[in-house]
Amino acid sequence: MERVVYERMAELDELHWWYRARREILANLIERRIPLPAEPRILEIGCGTGHNVLMLKRFGEVDAIEIDEAAREIATARLGKRVGSAPLPELTGVPDGSYDMVAILDVLEHVEADREALASMARKLKPGGRILLTVPAHPWMWSAHDVVNHHQRRYTKKTLSAVVAAAGLKPEMMSYFNSLLFPLAAAARLAGRVTGKEDSDDKLPPGPLNKAFEFLFGLERHALGRLPFPPGVSLVAIISAT
Repeated sequence: MERVVYERMAELDELHWWYRARREILANLIERRIPLPAEPRILEIGCGTGHNVLMLKRFGEVDAIEIDEAAREIATARLGKRVGSAPLPELTGVPDGSYDMVAILDVLEHVEADREALASMARKLKPGGRILLTVPAHPWMWSAHDVVNHHQRRYTKKTLSAVVAAAGLKPEMMSYFNSLLFPLAAAARLAGRVTGKEDSDDKLPPGPLNKAFEFLFGLERHALGRLPFPPGVSLVAIISAT
């Protein structure tokens, strides 16, 4: 990703509605849908500035990987131990069969060899382990945000299911999320395309609007994984070895 993306992430990841609500949604999903043993080991791949590591530490011992040096230093301070650097798809130096959960949250879309990356992650799991995955949805929503973040693609349920299957894995659960705000996001993307005034849409909204968006997005934690969701901005999947 471009340097400005990491700078904005470090500035906003404790304040912005998207980061805050998504952490709680994913924590709730882990609690309900991922069977973790006592004292589990968790690996987050592509942790950025470490904005998810404290949430993940609620569930077990967390290791993390980040290839950007500056972001890695911020994440190391947050995690309280050294964050490693092991690029996908190889994950060189990460021991096989070591983790009860691998979290890869809005990272796979950056990786050209996504099938190989998933297969490599699966090798890092202990027997019975799971991969928790989120990716941006809908190729037609491609915008300046995807360009500045150096995305390779956006996914549909069909294309994500295909790459999971090609890696020899099985999606135990797959759903759209960020669905309540999807009409607003879609309208903004289409308006930007028509007017030619697209931006990377990661600015912090005014306080009341930021709180309203956090509340609305956060409501999804009660139903995600329990009820079918309509199209959303993102996809989430829980993946196991077949």
